Amino acid sequence: MRRIVVGVLVVVGVLSGMFGATVCRAASLDIKLGIVTTPGTAQYIAAELFKKCIEERSNGDIGVTIYHSASLGNETEILQQIQMNAIQMGIITLGPFDVFVPEVNVVAFPFLFHDYDEVSRILDGPLGQKVLDSLAQAGFKGLAFSENGFRHLTNSKHPVNTVDDVSGLKIRVMESKVHQMLWRTLGANPTPMAWPIYTELQQGTIDGQENPLSVIDLYKLYEVQKHLTLTGHVYSAHIDIANLEWFSSLSTEQQDLIRTCMREAAVEQRKWNRDNEVKFLESLKAHGMEVVEHPDKASFRKRAEALKSMDIYTANPKTAALLDEFLTATAEPQ
Repeated sequence: MRRIVVGVLVVVGVLSGMFGATVCRAASLDIKLGIVTTPGTAQYIAAELFKKCIEERSNGDIGVTIYHSASLGNETEILQQIQMNAIQMGIITLGPFDVFVPEVNVVAFPFLFHDYDEVSRILDGPLGQKVLDSLAQAGFKGLAFSENGFRHLTNSKHPVNTVDDVSGLKIRVMESKVHQMLWRTLGANPTPMAWPIYTELQQGTIDGQENPLSVIDLYKLYEVQKHLTLTGHVYSAHIDIANLEWFSSLSTEQQDLIRTCMREAAVEQRKWNRDNEVKFLESLKAHGMEVVEHPDKASFRKRAEALKSMDIYTANPKTAALLDEFLTATAEPQ
């Protein structure tokens, strides 16, 4: 009998590993949550914190299965599955949302935020809530903002000190119109590509990429990228979401618990990211990356200002109005 039990457990373990899922025990409400990143990364940490919170506070009545490592496809595909309620929740990088809800583009406006304190003040306040509420038009319930952090440029060709040094570099960007337009405006050759991209960097299909320090370090991009420039050009949020119709069908108590646990998980994950940024940078240096810590950001910022007058921000009146509100809220005192 013991052999049969052990055998069953082994099979269950193998299946859960095959499908990139962290499996919970039986519960009256089972939540399937999708992410593209691997264990130990920012999105996974937020997902784990959410899972722990809700399973403990519901006394096991609500369970969460985390589908990680892109086992459900790329982030656009995960968003589509959430829309169809094939899965109920996701922790998704901001970029892929722009084809679903144009208002989210305001959060990715280049050089919008000056530091993390400002990020928290704005995104945890009324303006952040406006962005979360805008997701309803695409069938999503916006719950919270977790984060990757400020994005920085890496490449395998040469140091980048000014915006002119970007010219001609083939840079992988997210499947996002904002990021494509930004890097084209800066003079690069932007190449939209789903994550992960290690092999493409290794083979020279692309010259570089841009991501927060945690991603560059945890995915060992220092093995295939020599140069890092701390551009901080875009703040990279995750939006933590649920299928709106599914969420609305839950009891008030279940909704409140999901909302509370996701917000607490987001705050704790953001603290983890910010507390570890110095460690990530030191690790990248230790692994041989040459770091430009003080590039000429003014040259980047000046050229990036052109995005404000482009269709992606002007075509939709709601997006244009919301961007003006964000720019006013983050303007430096005169």
